[in-house]
Amino acid sequence: MTRTARLVVALTSAAALLTAAACADGNTPAATSGGSVDENAPVTITVGNRPKPDKPADVATFDRNVKKFMDAHPNIKVLSTETAWDAQTFQAQVAGGSLPTVMSISFTEPLNMIPNKQLPDITDELKLVDLTKDLNPETLKLVSDDKGRIYGVPFEAFSVGLAYNRALFQQAGLDPDKPPTNWDEVRQYAQQITEKTGKAGYAQLTKDNTGGWMLTTMTYSMGGTVQSDDGKKSTFNDAPAKKALQLLKDMRWTDNTMGTNFLYNQEEVRQDFAAGKIGMIMQAPDAYDMAVKNFGMKPADYGHGALPQDGGPHGTLTGGSIKMINPKSSKNEIVAALKWIKSQEFDKYTDQAVAIQNAKDAIADKGFVGRPGVTPLSQETYDQYNKWREPYNNVPVEQFKGYVESTKSLKLLPEPSNKGQEVYALLDPVVQQVLTKKDADIDKLLADAAAKIDARLAR
Repeated sequence: MTRTARLVVALTSAAALLTAAACADGNTPAATSGGSVDENAPVTITVGNRPKPDKPADVATFDRNVKKFMDAHPNIKVLSTETAWDAQTFQAQVAGGSLPTVMSISFTEPLNMIPNKQLPDITDELKLVDLTKDLNPETLKLVSDDKGRIYGVPFEAFSVGLAYNRALFQQAGLDPDKPPTNWDEVRQYAQQITEKTGKAGYAQLTKDNTGGWMLTTMTYSMGGTVQSDDGKKSTFNDAPAKKALQLLKDMRWTDNTMGTNFLYNQEEVRQDFAAGKIGMIMQAPDAYDMAVKNFGMKPADYGHGALPQDGGPHGTLTGGSIKMINPKSSKNEIVAALKWIKSQEFDKYTDQAVAIQNAKDAIADKGFVGRPGVTPLSQETYDQYNKWREPYNNVPVEQFKGYVESTKSLKLLPEPSNKGQEVYALLDPVVQQVLTKKDADIDKLLADAAAKIDARLAR
């Protein structure tokens, strides 16, 4: 079985349904291997991903969780930092040794970091804190070496679908309960939305590595691939990727249904989508959170369907987040960090009281309960978790029907395994030029990009 096939099986079995920088090729020292663990010894850890001050409710939740954890583990002191994984800064952070004890990073990073000794071996410590049993063993292959040793904790997964504005659908005379399921329909719907409302019928992410990310997603949905299974060669310079780019070119220059902004990153496109300026955009379901909470979109206007297919079903891109631990951490720090991860990310799935309390806390903090997603655990565990929380749902789950149904039928296809973020970065300009230059030569753009990427993959 190929690596791609194994990951499809892994993520599908973990969830039968659910943003990006290249790793430095440095030689960061590995975690201290000597000595034994003393779980009662005083230890201080720094946790990343603290919410920024402009999100006071999220900060309050974070601080409450830190206090609760320290009360339960009096020997562990938790400091926090806003340090978060970002496509443009992660490489410098790794090289500079400025990472916190524990933070979230993308699925695309570990397979490059493990050989470079930029992640510590946490296999034994995972068993010590009784966390291994909660993780799907197939999903763990994302963070394991060829000897089965584990170097990170997959905790959050997503798959890409089609977010759409139900209000614009209604204004355009489209049924908001029937989003497009293939790319021909996307083009037709975009034309109708633009004609009837004057808004962009469809928009595309194009910068900060998201252009390559979403071109990869479109390529998957058209039956193509971006990288060989062994990660040594690009494979996108063929019919599916060319068809995806030609569709974008036609929608931009022939149909004029993509508005006037062709340089979008994730946050920017969500802001315009929430403001009713865009009819459809490829997104994971967590777009709902930002669109509604940060940008004031009406929940009734948000819809989420399956990723459109072409001649499929072929599948959709899946990715997610992994908790990494600083390779300079001592064994006691690793154990403390894993206890933090377990309490924050996994106890809620297996403890009914924790699941219900988290739901109540989310509502009190004006957060969301019930938004569909994907779990790195078993489907049975995830279904039970959702059942516990169902009485507290405050998200219009029925408006995600198309997406939820697709998670049971579409294959979940992993992101490029080798230098994934570099691949995305080198594909960004391809998408940008197709949307900003009417005479863009798709064949030449892809051939040039393939040559550059193959040179990177060969290193």
